[in-house]
Amino acid sequence: MPVRLLAGVILRQRGARAWLVLGAALVLVTLGGVAVRGWLRNGRAEEVQALRPVRGPIRMTIECNGRVVSHLDVAIKCKASGQITAVPYDVSDVVTQGALLVELDPVDETRRVRQAAVRTASAQAKLAQARQELTMAVAQLTQNELRAGSDLASARVRAKDARAKAERLTTLLQEDQVSEELTETAHTVAAVAAAALTNALVGMEELKIARDALEVRRQDVALAEAQLRSDEIDHEITQQRLKETKVFAPMDGAIAARNVQIGQIISSPMSSVGEGTTLMMLSDLSRMYVLASVDESDIGRIQVGQRAMVSTDSFPGDELTGIVTRIATAGSSVAEVVTFEVKVEVVDERKQKLRPEMTANVSVLAAALQNALLLPTEAVVRKRGRVYALVQTPGGVEQREIEVGIEDGTEVEIVRGLDERDMVVLPGSAAQSRWAKLRAEHSERMRGRMTGGGGF
Repeated sequence: MPVRLLAGVILRQRGARAWLVLGAALVLVTLGGVAVRGWLRNGRAEEVQALRPVRGPIRMTIECNGRVVSHLDVAIKCKASGQITAVPYDVSDVVTQGALLVELDPVDETRRVRQAAVRTASAQAKLAQARQELTMAVAQLTQNELRAGSDLASARVRAKDARAKAERLTTLLQEDQVSEELTETAHTVAAVAAAALTNALVGMEELKIARDALEVRRQDVALAEAQLRSDEIDHEITQQRLKETKVFAPMDGAIAARNVQIGQIISSPMSSVGEGTTLMMLSDLSRMYVLASVDESDIGRIQVGQRAMVSTDSFPGDELTGIVTRIATAGSSVAEVVTFEVKVEVVDERKQKLRPEMTANVSVLAAALQNALLLPTEAVVRKRGRVYALVQTPGGVEQREIEVGIEDGTEVEIVRGLDERDMVVLPGSAAQSRWAKLRAEHSERMRGRMTGGGGF
């Protein structure tokens, strides 16, 4: 019904009630929008609703979910083997670095320490013996070298003198000045002196063998020294194993799992074929993260440093602030759906409420504008890769191509093609009911923004 006709009907009534009804009617007409006539392709006319674009903030978020993880999880094992005698802490207990977590019976490791000490003492004695034998061999070789040198020099002199006498007597025998018997005796003495010289030369050669034997003794000393070092290292290892019968916390954290009890016998990963017994799991909860799975269609909008809001089913009313810290290089495919792991650090002061392996919902702020030109999403028409809006003109309704920016699922940013003076018609035959709902949601969002609502 036209406004003037409606006003005329109301004014026929009497009193202040008429003016009240008139005012209410005018407000309803104003809030309802401007009624225009739009001509459809089939030639029929129907009433549609129109709206001007408005300026306001808009945010585009990427919704995903994942699981809560701690900053660091350490599997606590013991390098020593034996029977557990003490486990002071239980699951969920908070411990500080250096706290005693597990203690083993030290009897076996104490026995190994004593055995290693005995081997070390034996190696020390063998080394001392080898060094003493080397010293004696060096002294003996020195004496033999002096004696052999003296014998060689003496033999050479005697051999030379005996040979000279034998030659002189031979000459005298030819002149019949000496007897033949005396000459033969001289030759015999010369032969004996030559043999003594040969023996002296052999003695010098034997000194070379003695020098080689002395080198062997030096190697024996080196082997004894190496054996001593090896035994000393074994001794140190056994002493360390004795100390390792007590397991201390490597960091501050909370006991996430406890796998052993008092009286249980555990194996060491250092001596067993397997990986050894895991005593407990220690989690560093000083920093909390969410490992979220983001669909491949959205991963291009995610960047390191973006803000995020984290919520959990355990605390449905709380939204915690987070920051994107890592984006996986490679995705994973499950049932032909490819997702990428995005690591979000929870930086909110209330992060201690979170627990590892909680399911978390993550909303990543991919883009945000404070003064964008906005339209409801339903006011935008998409055809064959292009975007249009139905704009009211003096001659009717025209289809105008526009360029849009970010969207939040309810509103869309208008980059080009419209301004705040244009009247945009909501397309569709069911415009009335949808428009009422759309305006109500739009007004509610605007009021929320004006009052500072929202997680980001």
